[in-house]
Amino acid sequence: MKLISTNPARNYIPLGVVNVSSSEEIENKVRMAAQVKESWRYLGIKQRKQILLHVLENFKLHKDELVNLITSEIGKPIKESIQEFDTFFLQAYKWFLSNCERSLQPQIVYNDGKILNSIVYEPYGITAVIMPWNFPLEMFVWGVIPNLLVGNTVVMKHSEYCPLTAKVIESIMYESELPQGVFNMIYGDGQIGEGLVKSDIDLLWFTGSSKTGKYLFSVIGNKQKFIKSVMELGGSNPGIVFDDVEIDKYVDFIVSKRFLNCGQACNALKRLIVHHSIFDETVQKLTDKVKKLHTGDPTDANTDIGSLVSKTQLDKVKKQVDESISKGAKIVIGGKQPENLKGAYFLPTILVNITSNMPVWQEEVFAPVLPVIQFQTEEEATKLANNTKYGLGAHIFTKDKSRFERLSGRIQSGMVRLNDSPQDYSAPFGGFKMSGIGREHGELGFQELTQIKVIAIEK
Repeated sequence: MKLISTNPARNYIPLGVVNVSSSEEIENKVRMAAQVKESWRYLGIKQRKQILLHVLENFKLHKDELVNLITSEIGKPIKESIQEFDTFFLQAYKWFLSNCERSLQPQIVYNDGKILNSIVYEPYGITAVIMPWNFPLEMFVWGVIPNLLVGNTVVMKHSEYCPLTAKVIESIMYESELPQGVFNMIYGDGQIGEGLVKSDIDLLWFTGSSKTGKYLFSVIGNKQKFIKSVMELGGSNPGIVFDDVEIDKYVDFIVSKRFLNCGQACNALKRLIVHHSIFDETVQKLTDKVKKLHTGDPTDANTDIGSLVSKTQLDKVKKQVDESISKGAKIVIGGKQPENLKGAYFLPTILVNITSNMPVWQEEVFAPVLPVIQFQTEEEATKLANNTKYGLGAHIFTKDKSRFERLSGRIQSGMVRLNDSPQDYSAPFGGFKMSGIGREHGELGFQELTQIKVIAIEK
């Protein structure tokens, strides 16, 4: 079978072909990972770190090729593809290299002078890493590099929407100093990923939809398998805007958090909840900003909004918006495809008159659509924020830090930020409810990928 890569920004013209991995190939890759898992583990973290540092240098040599492929395969504006490499990819990679040893040091948890209890962190063995297309390089770093650093071997499947990017990643890894079998790549759609998960692996790292995550969780949780997973799933992050903020300070931030990568990000700000007294002003200023966004050819350095990743994604957002309009939502701007572009394009959209029974509120919208709703009281804002099956992240825009502290304890999400406060890689990343299991990043993220063993001795 063949996997055909297409360009969603140029009317889905073919870009190249990759062979879909057979069940025999999956078995062979898992077998190779099993054969070297002990030697990779006992190589030690310092040597693993040194090898992966050399891998990073090889990635730098292929920057232009990777950036152009990402833009071609998923429709991401070229300036955002460059940002993904220069910022998201490099910063994450360097953080993992710099912090792995400290994060995995043995910890003494009890010492009375006679008895010593300590914790050590041991690799699981073989990790199946399955990742999405929206940030092809950043997701590779998040899923693969920490696993290799802690001593796990990896069999990876990238998304079927970016197989050519995955091919380059594979070639970079294979031409580096990694021992054969430590990193392995397979290709295909969800069915191939399912085959990998059902193989003889020891740990699952998955980023993708909540629906797929739930199914894979049932696969690895059965009595024959019963292995651990770390999953980052969907999100429908709320942003609550109180009337004490100077909205001009945050318009650019809100637009960026919603419309980056054409709105295709799990941790994007996907629902805006605005105090009624500044609702009209906020909507107007957001609209003025969105009007200035240029939708067009993603290879153009001036483009802000490229295409969605596929016709499937385009059809889904059109259905979500159309059904919401049929239930009473009103378009402030956008709400349709541009007339002069052929491909998976959808104009950046702001919707008002939102109710909780609308798809743009109930579902995760992986597209450039921002529903805006108003509230009157803190209690109402909190209920609206929590009125979702997801719980990845949230923003609270206010000058009142006591209010933020009060509300942050009531918001059902794994991450809550005051205004535009950044979150460093030192902080765990993950969510509540249908947004996932476990955490990435920080010391905890490394430790999630290991078996925790207690060593007890008499002194």
